[in-house]
Amino acid sequence: MIRKLALLLGNILIFLRPSKAKELSENRITLVHKNKKYLSMQERLMRYALVKRLDKIKDHDTIAEQNRKFWEDNSAVELFNETEDTFQSDFLPHCTFIFEKLKTELANQPESFKTIVEIGTGNGDVLNYLSEQFPEVEKLIGIDLSQHQIDLNTERFKTNKKLEFVAADAYDWVNNHGKGNAIYVSSRGVLEYFLEERLQELLTNIKRLGPIFFVAIEPNGADHDFETQPNTQLYGNEPSFSHNYPLLFENAGFSLWHFSQKPWHNGGNLQTFVGAKS
Repeated sequence: MIRKLALLLGNILIFLRPSKAKELSENRITLVHKNKKYLSMQERLMRYALVKRLDKIKDHDTIAEQNRKFWEDNSAVELFNETEDTFQSDFLPHCTFIFEKLKTELANQPESFKTIVEIGTGNGDVLNYLSEQFPEVEKLIGIDLSQHQIDLNTERFKTNKKLEFVAADAYDWVNNHGKGNAIYVSSRGVLEYFLEERLQELLTNIKRLGPIFFVAIEPNGADHDFETQPNTQLYGNEPSFSHNYPLLFENAGFSLWHFSQKPWHNGGNLQTFVGAKS
């Protein structure tokens, strides 16, 4: 009943405030990602109604291309600036446990792992946190599609000499610069933008580099049961890809040392945690 009322009010406001509705919906993915914290109540209702109006996209190539363009564009930088508080409200309380488990795994390894590579580093908060948690790591590399975001990160974290930020496609960077004895990380929505085939190739290429640890923190659709539905599915309003991460890592030749899931975004999706090693 509450959702129906919100939808009705949102549609009325769209009719009454067409210029604001146009402003909110200029970019499909920006609309989906709008942080409600920064919107008025009327804007939240309009956003809800506008998201419900989005046409369903089923072509995976089209989805991947639209998402890539968004993350390369300055709109992504604006999103990271708007949602910096999620590092405090989501990552620190809900995600850091897996890095404690990683410390235990690393302590049992005969080799040393001196490099961390974060795929989709965003505003760099997670990479900076990892530099504090893993002082034995000598170099931490943050990869992101957005050159603007990389420039901002380089300036912001210039006093942390261990950090290096690179504007690149992770698939290409791994092929050209990837090395073994490294820890790879993705955090809260990065691998979900890869086509399944390309993600499988990326993981396989990383596995071939040598001794590797991988921590993936990625969203999945709440109704995606890996046992009965092993293949990638679409989820969300962007939409993006709900991958079967345990299967993809195992297909690439990794063994899993951790797998768990938690409700995410008020139970609408799941946050999946995978720890893998070669």
